[in-house]
Amino acid sequence: MREAAFVKQNKDKWATFENALNNKEQIQPDKLSDLYIEITDHLSYAKTFYSGSNTQIYLNSIASQAHQKIYKTKRESKNRIISFWKTEFPTLFYHHQRELLIAFLVFSFFVAVGAFSAANEGDFVRSILGDNYVNMTLENIENNDPMAVYKEQGEFNMFLGITINNIKVALMAFIYGIFLGIGTLIILLQNGIMLGSFQYFFFEKGMLWESVRTIWIHGTIEISVIIIAGCAGLVLANGLLFPGTYTRLESFKRGIINGLKIMISTLPFFILAGFLEGFVTRHTEMPDWLAIFIILSSLALILFYYVIYPYQLNKKPKYV
Repeated sequence: MREAAFVKQNKDKWATFENALNNKEQIQPDKLSDLYIEITDHLSYAKTFYSGSNTQIYLNSIASQAHQKIYKTKRESKNRIISFWKTEFPTLFYHHQRELLIAFLVFSFFVAVGAFSAANEGDFVRSILGDNYVNMTLENIENNDPMAVYKEQGEFNMFLGITINNIKVALMAFIYGIFLGIGTLIILLQNGIMLGSFQYFFFEKGMLWESVRTIWIHGTIEISVIIIAGCAGLVLANGLLFPGTYTRLESFKRGIINGLKIMISTLPFFILAGFLEGFVTRHTEMPDWLAIFIILSSLALILFYYVIYPYQLNKKPKYV
């Protein structure tokens, strides 16, 4: 990009940042810090492509002023962890709603593919879920306890094993984004087809409602955060493929950092999903209204934190 075009594209942001630095009103340190990060990214770009130019000198000047102001006035808050969940991450995630939508659509498409394949290929379910699982489930159905698989292990052991396994799958979905996003899409493909064939299997046996009201007690959060992990993988891939005004290395670094933040956000949800699967799902005798309440509450929690709340934060004035 030519220097003039680079300046024209970003001069309004720089002016806003400079005004924030010189504003006599108190600026929230975290907001100023976000602006500072963007300016330093632009400075890095200018050093690479416009070394010694007036643009580099100007950006270096305001970045230095910002550094002094931020680290002079910003104290490490005891509530740093709280601020991450409350403002930092939701504000970041607002800018990755596109990747989230892509991950959701890809996963949903392969759920449909899994169900369609199971409906039209007799041995498809066994090839995906395995003979042992299918035979065990058929035996459970004959014993009038189709969801008995969730009662075989002790609560804590099941909670721990499921949580670790789900986090492992999510990490794969994220890390495989380094393969230009293809690895992430493959993980979404595998899990989507598995879910689709799994649900069709119960539909075919006349047990669809029984499976839905039981499995989705934990599956609502579990599946949602796997899709969100897929989003993190696509964020990583996007940083590698589409650097924009940054150098490819700098863009890749930003993709890794943002993807890691998304992954960190999923940890409490994976723990919650594991807890539900280990301690709650096994109670198949619970009334339908309670199962539905848990499922809808879980869905509302995910939608609020990952879609609605980031949008609400973004609508608020950025500077005060």
